[in-house]
Amino acid sequence: MFRIIFLFVVLGAGLFVGSQYSGQQGYVLISIANKTIEMSVTTLVIFVIAALAGLFLLEFLIKRALYASSATWNYFSVRKMRHSRRLTNEAIVKLLEGDFKQAEKKATRWANHHDMPLLCYLVASEAAQGLGDATKRDKYLELASQQENSRLAVELTRAKQQIREADYTAAFDTLSSLKSSYPNNAIVLNLLKTVYVELKLWQPLLDLLPALDKSNVIGTDEQAKLTQRAQCGLLTEVAEQKGSEGLIAHWNSLSRKMKNDSHLVECFAKQLIALKADNEAFTLVKENIKKHPNSRLYALLPEMNLADSHPAVVFLEEALRKDGNNAEAHSALAQFYLRNEKWAEAQQHFEKALTVRSNVSDYAYLADALEKQNLTKAAHEVSRKALTLVQE
Repeated sequence: MFRIIFLFVVLGAGLFVGSQYSGQQGYVLISIANKTIEMSVTTLVIFVIAALAGLFLLEFLIKRALYASSATWNYFSVRKMRHSRRLTNEAIVKLLEGDFKQAEKKATRWANHHDMPLLCYLVASEAAQGLGDATKRDKYLELASQQENSRLAVELTRAKQQIREADYTAAFDTLSSLKSSYPNNAIVLNLLKTVYVELKLWQPLLDLLPALDKSNVIGTDEQAKLTQRAQCGLLTEVAEQKGSEGLIAHWNSLSRKMKNDSHLVECFAKQLIALKADNEAFTLVKENIKKHPNSRLYALLPEMNLADSHPAVVFLEEALRKDGNNAEAHSALAQFYLRNEKWAEAQQHFEKALTVRSNVSDYAYLADALEKQNLTKAAHEVSRKALTLVQE
């Protein structure tokens, strides 16, 4: 537009000057080497205007040619990119369908023309993982890592693959590195939770729980279960490393809330029994049953190797006087009677426990008590009932 206006201005100026000096065209002489060119001023002006117009026209034609070339190039580039996107979408569907070979083929075919090659290589890596080809899987991850802003996506994919292969140590290294850079990433935290549980890293798991809760990765119920599992795991570790004295010291260091948790009490008691600290285990179980009656704790009493079982028998008899339908107390007392060769008393309490609820172990114990009394037919009938329960 500017050039057109400029030409009109020059042309207008020429017409004005020409009209003012009509009949007085003047004289222009141009000498170059041995050549001379003569013309009037009017001719010179017209020549200059024509030359400018020609230059402007030439510029326009060159630009049009370049634009056409660029448009053609862009057309083919966009076409390739669209085709690559379509193939990648198909690869994702094939990956979800389990057709890993086709998924890998489609994801990598036009990856260089995709506007996000990272996605293509990650899909291809997952497909290679599905095919069991670790070499290709790692190769695609390496190609993906060469893309911009790819670290989080690549390392998360790598960690998931390591977890699926049960290579938890490698996954731990991968995720620990990520956690330092992305401490609040929900996926990183969730994967770390899985790795900590599998590697039995109980203290790190306990330290991770607040972040998991804050990121809404776990609910209240799951947090409570993970806390119980981690604390029980710590009790096992301490028992293995420090013995009964260290275990008791660790238990005493826990909060009142933890020591009132029946699941942890059971776990603590089992560790004491394993360390042959049966008297301490009996005291613990007895006091906790008094405070918080729990059927799971009754079952631990017969497992204890007590020098004198009389206090345990008296305790169970007292519990049954308070609640005659306490099946677990009946079962525990019957096992003590069985151990003391009081077959009839054992039979009576096993039968009472089984009227309240079915239990394979109690049926087996009852059959044994009946055999000891030469009640063979009744013992066989009880054994058949126990077998029926097992098959169900």
